[in-house]
Amino acid sequence: MASTTTEPVELGPSEWRFPDASTLAPGEDFVTIGADLEPATLVEAYRHGYFPMPADRRAIGWWHPDPRGVLPIDTFEPSRSLRRSCRRYVVTVDHAFDQVLRACADPRRHGRWIDGRIERAYTELHHLGWAHSVEVWRDDDLVGGLYGVAIGGLFAGESMFHHATDASKVALVALIDRLRSAGESSRRLLDVQWRTDHLASLGVIDLPRGDYVERLSAAVDLPRPDLTTDGAWSPSPDGRRESADGASHV
Repeated sequence: MASTTTEPVELGPSEWRFPDASTLAPGEDFVTIGADLEPATLVEAYRHGYFPMPADRRAIGWWHPDPRGVLPIDTFEPSRSLRRSCRRYVVTVDHAFDQVLRACADPRRHGRWIDGRIERAYTELHHLGWAHSVEVWRDDDLVGGLYGVAIGGLFAGESMFHHATDASKVALVALIDRLRSAGESSRRLLDVQWRTDHLASLGVIDLPRGDYVERLSAAVDLPRPDLTTDGAWSPSPDGRRESADGASHV
């Protein structure tokens, strides 16, 4: 498990421009088809609240949901059972990005949408320091995780998976731990795209598009959190981290 995380590589301007969010039809999630998945295009899109999903085998669609699912990290409070689950696993960041992405793209998953174009694009974005993964391990087995894009104080979650009870939720707790450690928690933005019943149980709320764009504009200008770790740790919802050997870190 070797980390490949680097500081983000500065990218040149994208040749594509996305519509001003204020011009989008209220309540409409899907916006347009086109553009490309080059790193500069992806970062430009996220800065303005867009994310891609394949529209078909050839075209890429761009989405800007209204309302938007957001998890407030400053008020996040895991359940007692999730607190117990956090002690059953160890977590790493950016030690197995490719494995997490492949697990999220598993064609056996219901609703699977990640295809080869998405895999290649986000792998490149990871190598450039913009996309990150959180991995959850039981012994030497990868049993859960998530990946997403970090720009300033924005973390845009893309997908998560689990092969053991609560493993993806533990990845989320660990991510919130790292985001909180950067300070200014109330101004940071953990974007989960859509609020589902499952995510609502974790505290995800709906934000109208106008409110989301306002929050996004402030968040991307915040200092980037340090998502890297010295090794594996067990996330603790009270803000402490326990390393795999049992030593605790504030």
